[in-house]
Amino acid sequence: MSDHPDQPVQTMDINQIMSILPHRYPFLLIDRIVEVERRTRIVAIKNVTINEPHFAGHFPDFPIMPGVLIIEAIAQAGAALLLTEFTAAERASKLMVFTSIDDARFRRPVVPGDQLRIEVTVLNWRSNAVKMRGIATVDGKLACEATAMCALTNRKPAKPAAAPSGATAE
Repeated sequence: MSDHPDQPVQTMDINQIMSILPHRYPFLLIDRIVEVERRTRIVAIKNVTINEPHFAGHFPDFPIMPGVLIIEAIAQAGAALLLTEFTAAERASKLMVFTSIDDARFRRPVVPGDQLRIEVTVLNWRSNAVKMRGIATVDGKLACEATAMCALTNRKPAKPAAAPSGATAE
């Protein structure tokens, strides 16, 4: 990982991913980045385990990773690619958000024990948005595919909670 946009990006472990993305457990859905072609393509790995909280209800006795979480993993990989173009100081004031999801298809279930390989290819890159095509495979077999668009927005600082009017200190 590089803290300067002009240096090449290397593969990333979980600590480096967490320095790029704001997501945390249980919503950080990529565990490792194994390939990066700057501004072009990224490949990430998600190790699917039974102890993830969504498996308690989706579905008891037949755990399947929810498709929306696979799409989210695709978006997180794409966001990691885009956010590596900014320094740590710049990333601190930015947030990547979905603006569209198109042509999503779910081809096979993803279950605990699977290793999801997420490959995201940039279709269109702008300074504050990226359109990308993502595919997720397990053992070389297509599990999910989608086209997503994400935009870079400014983070708004959290406002302190206001005390209710008429409240007094006890």
